[in-house]
Amino acid sequence: MQQWISAARPKTLPAALAPVLVGTALAAQAGEAVWLAAGICLLFALLIQVGTNYANDYYDFLKGADTAERVGPTRMVASGRIAPATMRLAMWIVFASALGVGSLLLFYGDWWLLLIGIACIVCGIAYTGGPYPLAYHGWGDLFVFLFFGVVAVCLTYYVQAGRFTADSLLVSIPIGALATNILVVNNYRDLESDRKTGKRTLVVRYGRNVALAQYQAMVLIALIVPLVLWMRGMTPAILLPVLSWPLTFFLRMWLLSARSRREFDRVLALTAGYLVLYALLFAAGLWFGG
Repeated sequence: MQQWISAARPKTLPAALAPVLVGTALAAQAGEAVWLAAGICLLFALLIQVGTNYANDYYDFLKGADTAERVGPTRMVASGRIAPATMRLAMWIVFASALGVGSLLLFYGDWWLLLIGIACIVCGIAYTGGPYPLAYHGWGDLFVFLFFGVVAVCLTYYVQAGRFTADSLLVSIPIGALATNILVVNNYRDLESDRKTGKRTLVVRYGRNVALAQYQAMVLIALIVPLVLWMRGMTPAILLPVLSWPLTFFLRMWLLSARSRREFDRVLALTAGYLVLYALLFAAGLWFGG
C-alpha cells in the first residue's frame, strides 16, 4: 500500500483540491453551490491526478527518464518495486474509475461534459506517453495550467451554477499558476537527469534562472488577480490571498538554495502547501467578499 501511495505522489494532490475549492466558493458566493456536484468534481480531479501520476511513473520508465542519477523521490516502476504491467493496469483502472465518477456530472450539465472527461484522461496519458509526450516537448506547464486551473475551476463552477462567467475564468488563473509551480519545482530538481534522457522541459530548454523567474511570475499573477477582482466590484475580503505574499519570498529562497533530495522534497511540499493556503484564503474571500 505504501508503494501505491508513493506512486500517487500525495505531495502533488493539492493541485486537484484547490480548483474544486475555489470553483465551489465562487458558486456559493451566488448562492448556487451544489455540494454533491462539488464532491463528485473533487473525486474526479483526484482520480485524474493519481492516474496521471501512475502514467508518468510507467511511461518515464519506458523512456528511461527515471535513472539512478535522478534527485527526486524513487519511482516505483524504475526501482522494481512495482512491475510495469501492474502499473499500466493500475493506471487504466484509475482512469476508468475517473470516467465513471465523472459521468455522474452529466446529471448537472450537458453531454459534452463526457468529452471533457475523456479529454482529461487522454491528456493525462499523453503527458508522458504516446507518440508526442507533452512533458518531453516542453508543454507540461501549459497542460497543468489549463487542466488544473482553467478547466478544473470553470467546470466545477459550471456544474453548480449552470454557466460560465468572466469571474470563473479570472479565478481559475491563479490556481493554474500556482499548480504550475509544483511542476516547476519538479523540473527544476530534475534538470540534469531530464537533459541526459532527452526530456525537453522548459527548465532544460532555458535553464534554472528562467525557471526561478517563471516561479516568481506565477506567484505574482496569483497575487494580482484578487486586485483585479476587487477593482471589478468585489469587496475587500477578496484581497485575503494577498496576505500570503511574504511567504513567497521564503519559497523562492528555499528553491534557489535546494540541493539534496530532502531539500527539494521540502520545497515541493511547501509549494503545494502554499497552493492550498492560497486556495483557502481565495475561497474565503470569494464566499464572503462577493
